[in-house]
Amino acid sequence: MNNTWILVSNASEARLFETQKYPKKLSLRKTYTHPRSRLKNSALATDRAGHFQGDAARTSHGAFSEAVLPKQHEIEQFAKTLVSDLDAGRNAHDYQKLVIVSSPHFHGLLNKHMNGHVKKMVQKHIEKDYTTLKEKELLERLKA
Repeated sequence: MNNTWILVSNASEARLFETQKYPKKLSLRKTYTHPRSRLKNSALATDRAGHFQGDAARTSHGAFSEAVLPKQHEIEQFAKTLVSDLDAGRNAHDYQKLVIVSSPHFHGLLNKHMNGHVKKMVQKHIEKDYTTLKEKELLERLKA
């Protein structure tokens, strides 16, 4: 089987397509949604940053800040989920080639979490957000 998987994604939604002859006809394999990636940081973190008081000899005060903002954490989790599914498909020999179509920032996160084996499967990178396109229009853009 000589098929290609095409992942079309942004930080909160993704569609995984499969095609036998690139790109003659797309068939939808799976749809992903991650609504928590759309929430504001204040909706994801219910508390204020923790505070501390220095020792008695010093009158310093401070606040702990999060290393990663809650929204960014959710986006990273979504990227990890997608990459995990791509790796599982690679291990099961479900595809031979991979095309990644993603918004620029999220594309970088996908690359960051991809292992070397999945990276070798990537035939093409397209840094565009095509998640709102219908399948026919998406196919036309991929052909170009």
